[in-house]
Amino acid sequence: MKGTANRLRTVEEYYFSKKLREVRQLASEGHPIINIGIGSPDLSPPTAVVEAMVSSIKNPGAHQYQSYSGRPELRKAIADFYQKRYSVFLDKESEILPMMGSKEAIMHISLAFLNEGDEVLIPDPGYPTYSSVTKLVGAIPKYYDLQDANNWLPNLEQIASEDLSKVKIMWINYPHMPTGAKASIAQLEAMVAFAKKHKILLVNDNPYSFILNDKPLSILSVLNATEVAIELNSLSKSFNMAGWRVGMALGKSEFIQAILKVKSNMDSGMFYGIQSGAIAALNNEDKWFEDLNTVYQKRRNLIFKMADLLECTYSSNAAGMFVWAKLPSEIKTSEEFTNDLLYKHDIFVAPGNIFGSNGEGYIRFSLCVSEKKIKEAISRIKNKA
Repeated sequence: MKGTANRLRTVEEYYFSKKLREVRQLASEGHPIINIGIGSPDLSPPTAVVEAMVSSIKNPGAHQYQSYSGRPELRKAIADFYQKRYSVFLDKESEILPMMGSKEAIMHISLAFLNEGDEVLIPDPGYPTYSSVTKLVGAIPKYYDLQDANNWLPNLEQIASEDLSKVKIMWINYPHMPTGAKASIAQLEAMVAFAKKHKILLVNDNPYSFILNDKPLSILSVLNATEVAIELNSLSKSFNMAGWRVGMALGKSEFIQAILKVKSNMDSGMFYGIQSGAIAALNNEDKWFEDLNTVYQKRRNLIFKMADLLECTYSSNAAGMFVWAKLPSEIKTSEEFTNDLLYKHDIFVAPGNIFGSNGEGYIRFSLCVSEKKIKEAISRIKNKA
């Protein structure tokens, strides 16, 4: 063997992939680990979703290859969902592409639009996959700062002062992960105008719209946004379907066709039964989100108490399924702080620095853990204070 590809030198194994091995090892040694670090919903999908999937697999064609573009019924369900929830009208035939989760979409978009040496605007802090995929395809990450002082929104004037001649894509993500910051329609309009001015493809990764957020927004609701924007969405968080791997890319047909060129060479379509479950999820009533957010609100209130106990500060107005909290001092790094929680209290929380340099000094709590376990975590901290 002559060795692995050079591109592997540009990336490290995903933090959670490595850290969870350590957490599992501690658990196997008898440590009663409470995992408050991972955004993997612990609640079940709607009952109708599971029933639809189970009944659909008896369909004679269920176990054959499926369309690369997804079943027409799924694309229609996505179109109806966007019309109802965001007041966005999409052509189900040409402007919607079901994906196997947002991670797949990030890779496919990058392969479809980036050449080696192109630059990509990536938020700091932000989802690490934007950076790793950019490097894997031979493009160059160009990080833009998000700061608490600016409500974790991009300073477009500052970004525009830099050389953007090689920038091809700008990743945004609102409601934002990991901070939970929300963008108003006016702020989304400003981002679209920025992308048009600088001839940049703007991609909004939007999986947290309906979690503890009163006003879900889509970048595609901005007038003429489709000229420069693609939106990603998924059912992972909104419907507790993370393991199902159901996502979607949305935008004008020219963009969707470019992504499909890549996708059609990478997989052979989404399983029929999963598509049936996704259709059922998208057709759910408002009460689903109301009940889901009631659970998350109770959990978040407990996480706030835990953060208070650790002398952290946070925004109570954030959206999404995380609490982003600033550490009480700079005496310890984010990883030192979270390692103390892990080794002293058997509590796993994500350090903020894994999301970028501007995440140093912060930690991220997940709401994907029961009230009982959060109360137990609070008790452990109190008892060992």
